[in-house]
Amino acid sequence: IAAHIPIPGVDQNALKQFFGQNQLLGLLNIFSGGGLERFSVVALGVGPYITASIIFQLLAMIVPSLEELSKEGESGQQRINMYTRWLTVPLAALQGYGLITLLRQGGQGGAQILGDLTLWQTTLVVISLTAGTVFLMWIGELISEKKIGNGISLLIFAGIVASIPITIQQTLFNFEQ
Repeated sequence: IAAHIPIPGVDQNALKQFFGQNQLLGLLNIFSGGGLERFSVVALGVGPYITASIIFQLLAMIVPSLEELSKEGESGQQRINMYTRWLTVPLAALQGYGLITLLRQGGQGGAQILGDLTLWQTTLVVISLTAGTVFLMWIGELISEKKIGNGISLLIFAGIVASIPITIQQTLFNFEQ
């Protein structure tokens, strides 16, 4: 549902055209459940959280205090998870700003995907994208707490499954041409 809540001020036609011409962004769009192609509040998906998690896994091998925390069992793991959540917020803001910059420069033939945003508008879009990532992270943790499965993995899986009908439709359309 959140993947269908767009960020205002986006030219949807120029955005769709941009994604049609860029295969890498199409792949990233699958992992955001279509939120990237619609430039929704969850356009970043859980990417910043996964990045933060990888950073702390690597740091646990290098930094002795984090290595000790990881060996403390459940309490140490909870603390590392807390640090991971804290790192997710600035990473989401940074990635959100990067996405805005990409979309400002991405239009073909002078088509503007995002209009000229003021500093205030840019800040609001970055906050919205960051809040969307934090929302997905919270949903993922709720799923994990209820012992349904790994919440983040299930969110990624749901995003991929949600894009299957559109992918099949596009494949059939392109096959007929």
